[in-house]
Amino acid sequence: MAAKSDGAAAAAGPGPEGPAGAARGGAGGRGEVVAEIAGPGLAAAGGPGPRYELRDCCWVLCALLVFFSDGATDLWLAASYYLQGQSTYFGLTLLFVLLPSLVVQLLSFRWFVYDYSEPAGTPGPSVSTKDSDIGGSAISTKDSAVAFRTKEGSPELVPRPSASSYRRRCCRLCVWLLQTLVHLLQLGQVWRYLRALYLGLQSRWRGERLRRHFYWRMLFESADVSMLRLLETFLRSAPQLVLQLSLLVHRGLEPDLLTALSISASLVSLAWTLASYQKVLRDSRDDKRPLSYKGAVAQVLWHLFTIAARTLAFALFASVYKLYFGIFIVAHWCIMTFWVIQGETDFCMSKWEEIIYNMVVGIIYIFCWFNVKEGRSRRRVTLYYCIVLLENAALTGFWYSSRNFSTDFYSLILVCVVASSFALGIFFMCVYYCLLHPNGPMLGPQAPGCIFPEAPGPCVPPTDAITSPPRSLPRTTGTERDGASVGGERAGTPTPPVFQVRPGLPPTPVARPLRTEGPVIRIDLPRKKYPAWDAHFIDRRLRKTILALEYSSPATPRLQYRSMGTSQELMEYETTV
Repeated sequence: MAAKSDGAAAAAGPGPEGPAGAARGGAGGRGEVVAEIAGPGLAAAGGPGPRYELRDCCWVLCALLVFFSDGATDLWLAASYYLQGQSTYFGLTLLFVLLPSLVVQLLSFRWFVYDYSEPAGTPGPSVSTKDSDIGGSAISTKDSAVAFRTKEGSPELVPRPSASSYRRRCCRLCVWLLQTLVHLLQLGQVWRYLRALYLGLQSRWRGERLRRHFYWRMLFESADVSMLRLLETFLRSAPQLVLQLSLLVHRGLEPDLLTALSISASLVSLAWTLASYQKVLRDSRDDKRPLSYKGAVAQVLWHLFTIAARTLAFALFASVYKLYFGIFIVAHWCIMTFWVIQGETDFCMSKWEEIIYNMVVGIIYIFCWFNVKEGRSRRRVTLYYCIVLLENAALTGFWYSSRNFSTDFYSLILVCVVASSFALGIFFMCVYYCLLHPNGPMLGPQAPGCIFPEAPGPCVPPTDAITSPPRSLPRTTGTERDGASVGGERAGTPTPPVFQVRPGLPPTPVARPLRTEGPVIRIDLPRKKYPAWDAHFIDRRLRKTILALEYSSPATPRLQYRSMGTSQELMEYETTV
């Protein structure tokens, strides 16, 4: 059976040829998901797959600690300014805490509303298939009020018990109230961290099939929280860091433990979020090797020292030349945003989302390097840090020229701190690229990211990999049903993109060999190139459909995107209901 869906699920019961399902994801024909779901006998064909380890759990707990320490120190410092009667400092500090948090909570709640809502008349995201005891097939949607049962080719609607429907509505209401309260308390990211931790532990404790199911959902939740944290840290922690350093320099470097704690927490939050984002991004892509925790720690130190030098140079310059500092920030942001746009990034699903994303990346480029383009990035990294080095030297030099050279010994110390911190950051960046990069040492032979890490030999797709986009097929005629072989290639011009259902089965179905590669979900979109997220992480309609198809499959399916190299159709995606 095939079904069309705008974010809803599609599934099919198993027939004699093995079950198959299809769904269209995304509005405006942005993508088409076609799934071939293997039979129960292939449940173990996909291999063991990745496992959630205890160090992954510790990494999430450390991320929670960084999140709470950053927010708590900023609020504590704002309260301290209020008690001291410094209303301007209090207002600025509180503004950089609340405004970014409100923006991120609204975005997080919008994602929740879309993920948990159901279009009218469509099944929910949880779909299961099973064989009926009378030779037919049944499609059961957990969140729908009816069950669709097929018996001898005729569909029937079987109403569910009213008590079950009442309990379901009560549970949904409780979930909505809980999520609303969590986001009003500005704890949406905490909820997502805890949910990712729960899903990861469930994937560790459950059986093989459910383990992979929970692992997929954990990756989706980790991707969401990493994107939210990246947005929040550069809207909150980065300006907060510059503000508190400027105030500290303006007050003449008076020792203040609370200010030092707030500065340190903001700095660690920025560095940790960047490294965590890169790690989750690599873990989510099967065409790239995962980032090890040693590499992640090296990235934390790299960003920690380079951002520290950058923000200290900003603070020194802004403490004397406030107006010129604002002009410099705006000019740098415009130049970097134009640079990113000129690179023609492909991160989002629409043009306007891509422009907004490029503007956010421009903000990130004010403080640190952020890779947004596929390929070797050595030249771009070198060019960026040469520009940053010149800017840091100029900003620090202008500030130092306004000081008293003969008596102000602390000014010379601050200049040395800026230079040494930047040098340490570049050192750890070289350590990462030369020793800890997932593709191998920068100066030695590099191994490309492997799509099939468990396959022996060179990292290449299997010979039967699906490389053509799924197409709609012409309606099968009676002559073709009686005389044509099942599953062969079909000639003729494709019809418009409407799914066709074969009316009946041939009298003696032709047996097919078992497909040892397991089930496959084919997405009729070209795959986005690294360092972009895959479309099923960005487009939530695709995500809901894929999760439903994955849940209905006896084995976790593989995802395959459309290949641009060939248009030959290799398989038919039809089954009989």
